[in-house]
Amino acid sequence: MKAMIHAQHTGRQGLQFTSTTAQAPGEGEVQIQLKSAGINHRDLFIMAARTSQDEPLILGSDGAGIVVEIGTGVHDISVGDEVVVHPTLHWEHAVDVPTVPDIVGGPTPGTLAQYITLPARNVLPKPSHLSWEEAGVLSLSALTAYRALFTRGALQPGEHILIPGIGGGVATYALLMAVAAGAKVTVTSRSEAKRNQALHLGASQALDSHADWQLYGDLEPVDMILDSIGQGMFPKYFDIIKSGGRIVMYGASSGDDLTLPIRSIFFPQVSLIGTSMGSREEFLQMLQWLEKHDIHPVIDRIYSLQDTAEAFERMANGEQFGNLAILVY
Repeated sequence: MKAMIHAQHTGRQGLQFTSTTAQAPGEGEVQIQLKSAGINHRDLFIMAARTSQDEPLILGSDGAGIVVEIGTGVHDISVGDEVVVHPTLHWEHAVDVPTVPDIVGGPTPGTLAQYITLPARNVLPKPSHLSWEEAGVLSLSALTAYRALFTRGALQPGEHILIPGIGGGVATYALLMAVAAGAKVTVTSRSEAKRNQALHLGASQALDSHADWQLYGDLEPVDMILDSIGQGMFPKYFDIIKSGGRIVMYGASSGDDLTLPIRSIFFPQVSLIGTSMGSREEFLQMLQWLEKHDIHPVIDRIYSLQDTAEAFERMANGEQFGNLAILVY
């Protein structure tokens, strides 16, 4: 099969479009012929950490396709089923949090290939209202946003949520989900174009990330902040969060060396909540929730599998708004 692998070099320089061997399904596994896939910042982090000594790896945690072969002991999936990939391995229930979850695309082979073999538990029916391109970019970022908002953040209708750094996959899904849930959403970005696009998608207000937010006279205090940035933005959050508010943290794109303003946390009783990825239970809930609310992913651009390196370049440069889809067929 054809695949985009990472080998021999650190960073994006190690990307190679090549031929490799598809793995036959064993007991409890299925093989999927992928129609589409997606990429995430996680892939960039993995490439940056790998060295020339590491074994070749197929990246990618997002994907959708058709079941073409079934291993022994699989009874609830059939050849020909249209499915999406649940990306976290061996995590069944939301409350049973692993220390570091295993994810498709590192340590196991990922979705940037024509075929992938997975445990049957990591395969669920493709939502009927989504195209292949839309279904292929669901897995990791939509699941992360769903768990952050609802399982961990307990977002309620009418609450005010701040989503800094709008444009990435998780942040864009969070915007769509929060608006559909009846929340008021404020976003931030350095890019005026991204701020305007967020307003078009239902955000109530869009702030310049580098501005003094206190100069926005009509900015109401927020109940919840969904943080993926870390030290670069964290000090500003205490100017706008309500007493009793919560900061849900799922990333640290600006670095994780953070000095916490302790009094600004305990006096107003602000909650700091960590979250990452999500369970099979939540993935199934997320699929049903998206279908119920007729939510479609925002696709920034579509690339062929052999042009995946160009998609990663766009992501690394922070140019995207929404998800970058990879056509495999």
